[in-house]
Amino acid sequence: MPLRFTLRQIEYFVAVGEEGSIAQAAGKVNVSSPSISAAITQLEAEFGLQLFARKHAHGLALTQAGRQFLVQAKTLLAEADRLNGLANEIIGRVRGPLNVGCLLTFAQIVLPHLRRSFITRYPDVQFRQFERDQQAIFDGLRNAELDIALTYDLEIPPDLEFVPLFDLPPYVMLPDNHDLANRRSISVAELAPYPMILLDLPYSGPYFLSVFSDAGVTPNVVERTRDMEVMKSLVANGFGYSIANIRHSSDCAADGKRLRFVPLTGNMRPMRMGLMSASGAKNTLTVRALIDHCRETITPQLTPGLRVRVSSSYDDE
Repeated sequence: MPLRFTLRQIEYFVAVGEEGSIAQAAGKVNVSSPSISAAITQLEAEFGLQLFARKHAHGLALTQAGRQFLVQAKTLLAEADRLNGLANEIIGRVRGPLNVGCLLTFAQIVLPHLRRSFITRYPDVQFRQFERDQQAIFDGLRNAELDIALTYDLEIPPDLEFVPLFDLPPYVMLPDNHDLANRRSISVAELAPYPMILLDLPYSGPYFLSVFSDAGVTPNVVERTRDMEVMKSLVANGFGYSIANIRHSSDCAADGKRLRFVPLTGNMRPMRMGLMSASGAKNTLTVRALIDHCRETITPQLTPGLRVRVSSSYDDE
């Protein structure tokens, strides 16, 4: 008798195997926990295998059979994606699933705008978004959880490809009553003695600190946070200044208090916003369509809520 299972059941199994929890897997694939549980039960019955050991307080753990099954299940899903991509190429139609990552620091500005405009243009695409830090984006592209990601050109590994969109030079974010708030520009040396709030995300934090080390000075870091909105509120409330590259169009923090934004002087490397993908991903029709769409719509002039002092455009190399 032939086996009866669906690729959706396999997708749910892989999600549970990676997350170790039905609840977390449900959030990852955006379905209910009972649907995940039912899929796992059906797979175990169909194959006659116990794929998970149930641990009441600690979720689920893969059995030895489950670990072997997970490896092949991931291969099966990857091959199914390739088959879907081949069909799209043959008929020249942009459709199917597309998992798009975005760096946490600008996801709220860029990603919903991109998603709406892209699915309006290509309604047959199932666009799923993932907000991640830089290391998680690297991992997601490598394990095929993400098809492509909007991020910065920070420490790009050689096995990943980057398509640049435009540059974002660093600027100083200050409370409204700061000593330097009314300056037209500020040097790094002038900032160094003042208290600093560091946006301490992987790769981003070292970049901000390098602005000072390259100038031969040491910042007075008094606070670290991984949340940009928290950073803005700390600055607005007078706990220190911060440095960022992405600037919202609003001049206020989340609590309504005013911020000042002043350009930094000096020869500093800007962050470059662009699209990152695994090697070969640009060969798929849907990914190519997203790249072209981003070049048309993700610009300083067309992205709502974004202010950029200097911008550049690039050709794909």
